[in-house]
Amino acid sequence: MADQLKLRPLADRVIVEPLEGEEKTASGILLPETAKEKPQEGIIVAIGPGRWDEEGKKRVEMEVKLGDKVVFAKYSGTEIKINDKKYLILSEKDILAVVEK
Repeated sequence: MADQLKLRPLADRVIVEPLEGEEKTASGILLPETAKEKPQEGIIVAIGPGRWDEEGKKRVEMEVKLGDKVVFAKYSGTEIKINDKKYLILSEKDILAVVEK
């Protein structure tokens, strides 16, 4: 999927495809785009090589991997749109947890 994006995240950054929130309330009312809660979960579709250690000699391995479903901070990252699809570029530190299967 990352090859289709033609984006390669640098250092400890990842590209996440956000999972869309509910389009209806529990009572069945359809929500307009502006009223939807910003998604806080997504799937990692591209991953950087990791950041350098403080001495600049060794890469620090990423704790996440391609395909991980993650929970991230609500207002973190930079949103980009490619081929009418939304993605977020996040730093690994903005990822709060990996959802275990």
